[in-house]
Amino acid sequence: MVVSVKAKSTRKMRLDRMAICFERLAANQPEPKTELDFFSSYTLLVAVVLSAQATDVGVNRATRRLFAAASTPAQMVALGVDGISHHIRTIGLFNTKARNVHRLSEVLIADHGGTVPEDRAALEALPGVGRKTANVVLNEAFGHPTIAVDTHIFRVGNRTGMAPGKTPERVERELLRRVPDKWKLGAHHWLILHGRYVCKARKPDCGACRISDFCLYKDKTA
Repeated sequence: MVVSVKAKSTRKMRLDRMAICFERLAANQPEPKTELDFFSSYTLLVAVVLSAQATDVGVNRATRRLFAAASTPAQMVALGVDGISHHIRTIGLFNTKARNVHRLSEVLIADHGGTVPEDRAALEALPGVGRKTANVVLNEAFGHPTIAVDTHIFRVGNRTGMAPGKTPERVERELLRRVPDKWKLGAHHWLILHGRYVCKARKPDCGACRISDFCLYKDKTA
């Protein structure tokens, strides 16, 4: 979960420099994608729901077992809450997540013919699905130019000056407004990976950063 915090700076990176930053990030990783394992829009949805307050590595370890037992809404409903819980017990909040996965699978069958809807409102109406999860599914499964703001993107947006904001919603709005259209489809992945491996929370690796010359963060590491 991303909590609202006071942005350290309201300075904004120049738009022409933002374009160059994404050119560099894209050159380093031309085809960015989520690190969650999935093979359908439904398994993606389940994986993202399970990823709240959990690492992608931990979720992938759990979903290997879960998806071997159930990979469709009907199979997941048949597996039951206890069966789902058994397979995902290694990740945080597994009981609540098992109930959400079971219930959202029931709703998909009842209201959407067993398919994942390509609609934000319908996605957010599903148990356990919020704006961030809906953005990930719309982007990864359906190719929408959405940007899901997690802790990494919230940090990068504020540190670099790409999209300073006190809340995830504000950072998302700023990114959608300021990221060039050419780069919007992959922006979510480039920024989350940059935050996860380079612009880390405790000690950013500024020496290895491809965009440090344009970054507005004052406390750069050597």
